[in-house]
Amino acid sequence: MSTSVGVIPARWGSTRFPGKSLQPLLGRPLLAWVLERARQARTLDRLLVATDDERIRAAAAHLGAEVVMTSPHHPSGTDRIAEAVRAIPADVVLNIQGDEPLADPALMDELVRALAGCADWDMATAAAPLTDPRDIANPSVVKVVRGRAGQALYFSRAAVPCLREKDAGAAGPDGLYYRHIGIYAYQRAFLERLVATPPCALEQAEKLEQLRALWLGGRLQVLTTSAAGVGVDTPEDVARAEAEMRQRGLGAERKGAQA
Repeated sequence: MSTSVGVIPARWGSTRFPGKSLQPLLGRPLLAWVLERARQARTLDRLLVATDDERIRAAAAHLGAEVVMTSPHHPSGTDRIAEAVRAIPADVVLNIQGDEPLADPALMDELVRALAGCADWDMATAAAPLTDPRDIANPSVVKVVRGRAGQALYFSRAAVPCLREKDAGAAGPDGLYYRHIGIYAYQRAFLERLVATPPCALEQAEKLEQLRALWLGGRLQVLTTSAAGVGVDTPEDVARAEAEMRQRGLGAERKGAQA
């Protein structure tokens, strides 16, 4: 029977938003919201916070989380996760983005189940239909192209596929464009292979670490979801995230609101 561990990487030195894990959202730290969502997943045998900062460690411990201290020199969240689970027996490792306060627990379960006891896939991730032309053209919105079996063919910040003629295709649920949702499940052996490999030229060009997995020949299943989530990448994203959370009836008045 497969075992699984979920890891929330939370470093202090984010280039665009230092310390964002402790940024208050509706009265609670961002990390508290992510932990709450992850704890609702049913397939995780264990849940960790992996950090390189004492302030985040203390906050996570106050929230009742199991914390693993990791090196401050990791080039990516994937490397941080690999260190965090080095001494933990698990067949499937789930990378839960620490900047997604509305991460979907059901999607977490789907990703873990996609790999549990299955040798067909090395990794699993997710994508949501993309219809807004502004998002399609926005390099901050990562696009994914998939094959017939749902496998990832390529990830890009560019508008891929390119429409050579304007009427060659249509965006939408049955169209061409999908937004990549940055949550990953890894087979343990593939995760170890991934972090043992230096970044490839594609990864360095696009600044997308998942391209290293494709460059290695990894088989990535891309699940379709309507839960695009709301990421907090910059200070400007805070107000947008809070507005979406209020729409869902979330607020600081709830029990345990203060961390």
